[in-house]
Amino acid sequence: MSRTIVVTGTDTDIGKTVFAAGLTAAMGAHYWKPVQAGLNDGSDSRTVETLGVPRARIVPEAYRLTTPCSPHLAAERDGVDIDVARLMVPTVNGPLVVEGAGGALVPVTRDLLFADLFARWGAPVVIVARTTLGTINHSLLTIEALRSRGVPILGIAFVGEEVVDSERIICEMGDVSHLGRLPQLSPLDARNLYAAFVHGFAADGFDLKEWR
Repeated sequence: MSRTIVVTGTDTDIGKTVFAAGLTAAMGAHYWKPVQAGLNDGSDSRTVETLGVPRARIVPEAYRLTTPCSPHLAAERDGVDIDVARLMVPTVNGPLVVEGAGGALVPVTRDLLFADLFARWGAPVVIVARTTLGTINHSLLTIEALRSRGVPILGIAFVGEEVVDSERIICEMGDVSHLGRLPQLSPLDARNLYAAFVHGFAADGFDLKEWR
């Protein structure tokens, strides 16, 4: 397997796709969203492209589902059977960033969670967590869920305004690395995201010598 980093979150709509776009651009990596659930507002792959990742480095989704909900239900509503064999990490030329859907315990099918899929892949996972109220509980639960399955955790990336104590206690009690923090950006565009990402995160935290 090429250098692969999996991105998951503690919840939905917390900035996971924006972080994944920043990481992909900074690494000069390819991007893959295995399952896209919800197409009315576009797709995460399209968002990543608008945030600076060339289309040529975006691997097509294995499944594009209509309804914005858990993939297991979105697939059922579309009359689609998700074949797990299609969800194995693709081979690309260079590093790859893989983004899950929602959180680690979101069902892919009625008998498979994303955390189970991550365990099969064996690639290190970055947990994206917001810094607002409730993040300690959600973050520590996510850490426990991944660790209980033997999933390697690279560290936590925070999104939002700095909240020193919350960030510290999550990393101390969860025994995980603090990778950095991405602030809310206005405007949110490729240039601002890249600048904020390389300022907020050190390349060596992702086992890289430097950003591209």
